[in-house]
Amino acid sequence: MEQLVQQIEAYKQEMAAYEASTAEAVEAFRIKYLGTKGLVKEVMGEMKNVPNEQKKAFGLVLNEFKQFAETRYETLKSLGAQEDHAHGNQIDWSLPGDPVAIGSRHPLSLVRNQIVSIFKRLGFAVAEGPEIEDDWHNFGAMNLPEDHPARDMQDTFYISRNPDWLLRTHTSSVQARVMEKQKPPIRVICPGRVYRNETVSARAHCFFHQVEGLYIDENVSFADLKQTLYFFVQEMFGKDVKVRFRPSYFPFTEPSAEMDISCLICGGDGCNICKHTGWVEILGSGMVHPKVLENFGIDPNKYTGFAFGMGVERITQLKYQVNDLRLYSQNDLRFLKQFTGAI
Repeated sequence: MEQLVQQIEAYKQEMAAYEASTAEAVEAFRIKYLGTKGLVKEVMGEMKNVPNEQKKAFGLVLNEFKQFAETRYETLKSLGAQEDHAHGNQIDWSLPGDPVAIGSRHPLSLVRNQIVSIFKRLGFAVAEGPEIEDDWHNFGAMNLPEDHPARDMQDTFYISRNPDWLLRTHTSSVQARVMEKQKPPIRVICPGRVYRNETVSARAHCFFHQVEGLYIDENVSFADLKQTLYFFVQEMFGKDVKVRFRPSYFPFTEPSAEMDISCLICGGDGCNICKHTGWVEILGSGMVHPKVLENFGIDPNKYTGFAFGMGVERITQLKYQVNDLRLYSQNDLRFLKQFTGAI
């Protein structure tokens, strides 16, 4: 026991003489003396070799030794913190500041906000609705009969059946909810994400974004629809863009028309984007079908209206000449950083 006591005294002198001017040196002290394999633990392990009649006296010595080591460690840590604080206050004000990274909105958000801004200037309010919809608001209210192919599971992501709940296939469901709660005049646009069970490729995706519009009032005509869309196209793409309407079919509008603009990527000469026609389809439109108005208690003999819908990805593709729809959702910083200045 006498030999252990002498060894403890030597360790105490060694700890008292230990100096640490850095956090690394303080940590080295802790590991050497107080760590799981440190000297304090090693010495305390000698208790098993001490005779029983001396254990009490030796236990007091060990406790005092451990407290001494811990106190010394706290002292060194406190001194080291003061040293770091004093050093940290020595700021070189001549050094340049740290650069601040400038973020940006996603290109789809940029275009969506611009679309909303254009139609707001025409008096359209913004309406939003749930992405998980029931069959009535997504299909039935929009004059899509039960045997319509859009209801098939190859086109629609169904969450449950009987009753049917699904991921909305268009934001027309938001128009349905607006007509359900509001009577004419109605003038809204409905931006949002929609889902369709399509193969992901450079030209298609299983989810994308739409902005649909609805205007219902007395004496609304197809001429009002055309002038509204002419204004939108010129504000979005410039005064020189050419526009054409093509007859089409949608269950919820009659008559219906597709709207094309001259391809901004090839200037109308023909490319892969416009399928070498010089024209790119950007939206579908038409006069609201009387059956849709009747579904919500709106008198089709008194009120008429028009509706339109466009894909935000397609508008963004033309505006920023993006050749692959998958780039929008891959989170590739090399792609996204190109829009840093377009806040």
